Amino acid sequence: MKTYKQYINGQFINSTSTTQINVLNPCNEEVISSIPTGSAEDANLALEAAKDAQPKWEALPAVQRGAFLHKMADVIRKNRVYLAETLSKEQAKVIGLAQVEIDVTADYFDYNAGWARRIEGEIIQSDREKEHIYLHKVPIGVAVGICPWNFPFFVMARKVAASLITGNTCVIKPSSEAPNTIMEFAELIQNIGMAPGVLNFVCGSGRLIGNALSKSPITGIISLTGSVSAGQQIITAASENITKVSLELGGKAPAIVCSDANLDLAVNAIVSSKVIFSGQVCNCAERVYVQDDIYDEFVEKITKKISEVKIDDALTGIDADMSSLVSQSQIDKISEMVEFAKKEGAEVLIGGKRAENFNKGYFYEPTLLTNVSQQMEIIQEEVFGPVLPIMKFNSIDEAISLSNDSQFGLTSSVFSENFNNIMKITNELQFGETYVNREHFEAMQGFHAGWKKSGIGGADGKHGMEEFLQTKVVYAKYF
Repeated sequence: MKTYKQYINGQFINSTSTTQINVLNPCNEEVISSIPTGSAEDANLALEAAKDAQPKWEALPAVQRGAFLHKMADVIRKNRVYLAETLSKEQAKVIGLAQVEIDVTADYFDYNAGWARRIEGEIIQSDREKEHIYLHKVPIGVAVGICPWNFPFFVMARKVAASLITGNTCVIKPSSEAPNTIMEFAELIQNIGMAPGVLNFVCGSGRLIGNALSKSPITGIISLTGSVSAGQQIITAASENITKVSLELGGKAPAIVCSDANLDLAVNAIVSSKVIFSGQVCNCAERVYVQDDIYDEFVEKITKKISEVKIDDALTGIDADMSSLVSQSQIDKISEMVEFAKKEGAEVLIGGKRAENFNKGYFYEPTLLTNVSQQMEIIQEEVFGPVLPIMKFNSIDEAISLSNDSQFGLTSSVFSENFNNIMKITNELQFGETYVNREHFEAMQGFHAGWKKSGIGGADGKHGMEEFLQTKVVYAKYF
């Protein structure tokens, strides 16, 4: 079993806290590592190190900062198999998907390095004679990234790459449930030549570390990926110093399947999005609205598809489609939501219980629910697991209304071969992202952003990078 330390100012040091948090392999419930519980002192040390390193880091030409991102990408690729196995063990992500996350993370560092020569300001015509107005894009200072457990490595890169290329220094807090891959990365980049303090990693509980990082006057921006309640806590903590926040929170993605849709395509895309990482993905389909004249055929097809899903150990299972949930609390929550839906009248077509043939671990069967109504908890609240409620709709207007009836607004999807329907639905859906006739996954050059309670700001692409910049205006009068 490995014990991790805090990575602060270019060194691995002991936490000022003497207590540890055990990290489990969700498939067998065995302890595989431990991390510090952490303390406010740890957080402040990391922030001070980042603050001290920031002026010299900002002074580097952006292409030189980008060169370090390329080095990070190279390190990841050289250790891709080891990192994927580490990721699979700590969070029960099937090994194929874990490898994809590692490989895409390397690509993400390279992609953001490419922005080095594309960070631009503006020159604006002044109303005065002999004056120019210059708008400069400058770094905010010290960025704090608080990572989730579901895609910890990739989301870490989202925060690190965008903050570093724009001239900020960074403090990252990994999730206590899945810190191992990030901390292994910290060890691997020690020898790439980056100055101490530019990038720091502090482990620990959100209550201690996250709060201390968010309340500090040193912190210039807090980027969180997590739950709505976590986002609310961050906003409260950040309000003390009016610190900028960028939040990706919960989702309740609707999938609209119109009568003119390619049903096989729709079924495959929806099941893939629901089964990937056992449904523990912010942008996966969380509810399905099917036009009434194709409802029975769709239900028949998706039930068959779900019945073919293979559940096994994440690392060793051959051809596993999904594996264990991440924790006991996660399986308890999902079980309770399904049981409550059944009490409210929902019908379980398939699944609806813990998976059999596993003596240990947090395995739950992929589940389809029908006979649900719009007011039910299972339709309104995020499940974050392999559970899919299905409802009928009659008209396109009804489908749009049902979809928008949500406190969340992260992602959505539509399946149709009618151009007019597609344009009407995508125009009127109140979600940051809509996928048309495709799977529920965003591209790094897009903008992953939620509306309503799903977040503030966003990540990826030009706009995600600009989250870490602020504008300085210079009025230059000449004679």
